[in-house]
Amino acid sequence: MAIKPLFQETMPFRSFRLSLRFILPLALVVGLFAYAVVPLVDGMTQRWFVRDLDARSQMLAGALQGPLFDYLPQGSQSKIIQLLDRSVQQDGRLFALALCDADGAMIQKTVMFPAALRCPATQTSNELRQAVMKLPQGSLHVTESPLVLDSQYLGNLILVHDMGFIEKRSAETRQYIIALFALLAVVISLITVFIAHMSWRGWISAVKGILRREAVARPQSNPSSEIRPLVGDLRALLHELNVERRVQASAPQPWSPERLRTLLHDELAGDEILVVSNREPYIHTHTAKGIEVKRPASGLVTAVEPVMRACSGTWIAHGSGDADRDTVDRNDRVAVPPKRPAYTLRRVWMSKDEEQGYYYGFANEGLWPLCHIAHVRPVFRSSDWDQYVAINQRFADAVVNEAHTDDPVVLVQDYHFALLPAMVRGKLPKATIIMFWHIPWPNPESFGICPWREEILEGLLGSTILGFHTPFHCKNFLETVDRYLEARIEYEDSTISYGGDLTQVEPYPISIAWPDAAEQPDIAECRADIRKNLGLPANHLLGIGVDRLDYTKGIIERFQAVETMLERQPSMVGRFTLVQIAAPSRSSLEEYQNFESRVRLLVDRINQRFGSDRYVPIILKIEHHESDQVNRYYRAADVCLVTSLHDGMNLVAKEFIAARDDDRGVLVLSQFTGAARELHEALIVNPYHIEQSADALYRALTMPEMEQCERMHSMRSLVKDFNIYRWAGHMLLDAARLRRRAQVSAKIRSHSRKSLRRVV
Repeated sequence: MAIKPLFQETMPFRSFRLSLRFILPLALVVGLFAYAVVPLVDGMTQRWFVRDLDARSQMLAGALQGPLFDYLPQGSQSKIIQLLDRSVQQDGRLFALALCDADGAMIQKTVMFPAALRCPATQTSNELRQAVMKLPQGSLHVTESPLVLDSQYLGNLILVHDMGFIEKRSAETRQYIIALFALLAVVISLITVFIAHMSWRGWISAVKGILRREAVARPQSNPSSEIRPLVGDLRALLHELNVERRVQASAPQPWSPERLRTLLHDELAGDEILVVSNREPYIHTHTAKGIEVKRPASGLVTAVEPVMRACSGTWIAHGSGDADRDTVDRNDRVAVPPKRPAYTLRRVWMSKDEEQGYYYGFANEGLWPLCHIAHVRPVFRSSDWDQYVAINQRFADAVVNEAHTDDPVVLVQDYHFALLPAMVRGKLPKATIIMFWHIPWPNPESFGICPWREEILEGLLGSTILGFHTPFHCKNFLETVDRYLEARIEYEDSTISYGGDLTQVEPYPISIAWPDAAEQPDIAECRADIRKNLGLPANHLLGIGVDRLDYTKGIIERFQAVETMLERQPSMVGRFTLVQIAAPSRSSLEEYQNFESRVRLLVDRINQRFGSDRYVPIILKIEHHESDQVNRYYRAADVCLVTSLHDGMNLVAKEFIAARDDDRGVLVLSQFTGAARELHEALIVNPYHIEQSADALYRALTMPEMEQCERMHSMRSLVKDFNIYRWAGHMLLDAARLRRRAQVSAKIRSHSRKSLRRVV
């Protein structure tokens, strides 16, 4: 069962296919040789026959001279013509004869003598040659023989021979030669196929014998000398397949940090793990109380940080905090988390101009709107591109410097580093590079807007594995590469071969770390405290929205849905409040500044319309909140609204589900998120359809507890099983498998070629 993937092709077909590598070049050489030899032999044959005709002409002229010497002085014209006609009739190859006198006048000629030929005395040699050329080419041969009696020149005898038999024999000769070469090629090919088949059969039998003995844990006999160099690699590949089978068989077992560590130890032999992202997992800032540490509001940090705690590797990121330089060592490193260090954070620095061009410019004014269908025009500038290339190179150099081996595992995160995989591949060709694209990938037409589309695709194809959230995004990427690059794409295997490198394109739906129930605050306490802090009654219905202040998150559409719901359901006025936590994001960009102004104006209008001195429908908190604070809101809320206009995954939906260990609460989820493809028990809405979202919100607020429990229980089971450790584990397992299989396949191919060369 573990042997089958190694030998999916049947043995006869495999040996035949390998034999073709020798047969086809051999056939080509034989064909070229025949192509060169046949004309040569044909020319030699014609020259031989022409010389034979010349000799026959001399002999015939010598035989006719005696009678002609008798008839010419007598002027016996009738006897001369009889003599000529009889000679033509007796010699089957003689086509015609003519007799010329000493003055060049034609005395007699046979009936078939060509009219274009005249006596040589009246024709120069050049004129005679031109006259012969006018005859049917290759069909007649003309010779002349002078008649001299006692030193007296009497005239010329012209002989015309039929060369048709020469052409016939030349054609037969060509056929025989071609048939001989064809037979020779067939015989050599059959011998080659037979030898290769027998050699391959013996080699495969030896491999299967080793694998079968290993699979049933029998003592292995000494392998043959041909197979001995591959024994270790074959055993390793068999071990990998068995491990993969055990992992699949144990799928119901929850993924945990311990299981991820075991996987890394078994499959990657404790290799170092390097993570590259623009955002750092911990930011040091100066405050009145001194230096404080914060975790940024980022889905990427939320997802990857628990993996790094399990892997104990190095995280390379941009040091953006104003106290970051004060907390690193002389190598720009700091151990994190602060209270219980588990891995190393390596910070990379950049100037304000570099950050403006690379991050705010190309990444977030160009790639971000390009990849999100949010109806914001992407902006591309050459100066921003130059900064983007430079910063990608700086981070790639940091990866090379941090790597302690030539074969690290590098996890590159998100659209900020599209060029980095190829840059690292150039310096560390043995590295296993996993690039995960956290945002959607657009269709080929949309991506074609980018002026540097080819460079970005080439950069990404430096990855060993390129991951997206959904199969749809993978499909878009494959089609984009097919449109803009000359690459070999295998759609069934989802692989791209470009520049000698093979990239596996796979969906890996990202998730979160499942929280420890013992560390969770009491839900009743959270409900009471949050409402008290907000000045709301204990039984007040509460909705929660948690996003960066970004135009892709559907915040305005969410507020419009709240407004429409209050319009259509007046009973909810005074009973429901939405708390919107909106972490400031990219505030220096004009598009984000305009968006924030629109959000504030809309909230003011809705609150003025439906609010009062003691009630506001929407509480807007444009400020940073720690994860513990956000978790308390999740546990206190009755409904969570995730209305992204376009999102790769959106982990807020999964965070809300993980926080609800009481199996209560309802998730209203946009159909344009990756999470909607997994969380089918949520209330799925089209955020552009305001009335639909309003109706879903009202349904969520009035949903019976029994239905809430059933929906939430199902979603919690899924998120718990498909957590962040499973996401990372499957990527790393695939990377380890690809690396090992590539090594073994390379050795097997090399050994096969050497074996076939020896036998052939």
